Amino acid sequence: MLVGDCAPRRSGLVAATPRVHTYKNPLFMMKPPVVPRIAAHLSLALGGLAGSSLIHAAPLVYQGDAGPGKGKSIVLIASDHEYKSEEALPQLARILAKHHGFKCTVLFGVDPATGDISPGTSNIPGTAALKDADLMVIFTRFQCLSAEQMQPIVDYLARGGPVVGLRTATHGFQIPKDNAFAKYDHAYAGADFQGGFGRQILGETWVGHYGPNHQSSTRLDLVPAMANHPVLRGVKSAWAEIGAYNADPIKGSEVLAMAQPLQGMKPTSPDDTSKKPMPGAWVRSYTSSSGKAGRVFTSTYGASGDLVNDGFRRMVVNACFWAAGMEQSIKPDMDVSIVGPYRPTWLGDVKRAEHVKPEDLAGWDSPILRAP
Repeated sequence: MLVGDCAPRRSGLVAATPRVHTYKNPLFMMKPPVVPRIAAHLSLALGGLAGSSLIHAAPLVYQGDAGPGKGKSIVLIASDHEYKSEEALPQLARILAKHHGFKCTVLFGVDPATGDISPGTSNIPGTAALKDADLMVIFTRFQCLSAEQMQPIVDYLARGGPVVGLRTATHGFQIPKDNAFAKYDHAYAGADFQGGFGRQILGETWVGHYGPNHQSSTRLDLVPAMANHPVLRGVKSAWAEIGAYNADPIKGSEVLAMAQPLQGMKPTSPDDTSKKPMPGAWVRSYTSSSGKAGRVFTSTYGASGDLVNDGFRRMVVNACFWAAGMEQSIKPDMDVSIVGPYRPTWLGDVKRAEHVKPEDLAGWDSPILRAP
């Protein structure tokens, strides 16, 4: 049996039928990355057999010195195959740590044989850090982790820990039915946890693309009735360079921003008038098995280039404060500036080096990520 009992279903045919919503566009439905998943599972299994060859990468930690976050701990989990969470979350962590004093621990999908950051790999060492965390920020896609790595996430949710989820976190887990953690799968159909982690915690699971990546970007229009919500303080002109997602947040969610697909890749591109606005950011709470309620902020955006936009970046930073119960510290002009050299590569016009390890991103001045 492969590590974590995560063998791909039906001999590798892992695509799930999405729930149908009014605006689903089947032309842009993504397919799960079967080959990388199989390779990751084989690598994990072989690493386990080799014993000493299995490399456990140390977490990347940014420790702030002063600010309202002093004494608070945030764990950020990055492992997706497409939207460069391994670039976005280290930058978000630096902003929260350097400007606001948080201790930020960034965990990555890591090649167990080399210790290199391996986006989308179902091997995320260090999740035990969630035991003492005040907030979890998650940006994963189709993960099936070992019991050792998944249990701390489950335990965190069981105590009602607050969550910020970005983009593919709505379908952050893909777990076989015979696995002990099957209910966290994005397509889980059981009435006890329908839609899995995405639907029941974040408020939505994987539905489908609404605007084509690299052709259509997305403007996030703030909902006027929610203008006074702490997450929106100081937020202006929010925009994401990635295409829109379908979303119909679960009952009880409060939508903060509506996503308008654009006919182009600039904030000034005209609206795609064939597509109505779609929920793009919302807040909610979930009730944990312990009975405690946990705050949640979800956005179906958050690729590495999206953080270059001041409005979107401020919204996400504000969301971290709000989810952690620190809304009184959110100021409309608080510092959310980029920390250190930041080189987002999702658009494809910027290239980065291969074989980067988490420790290569240490400090405030190391590039995220270095050039070839």
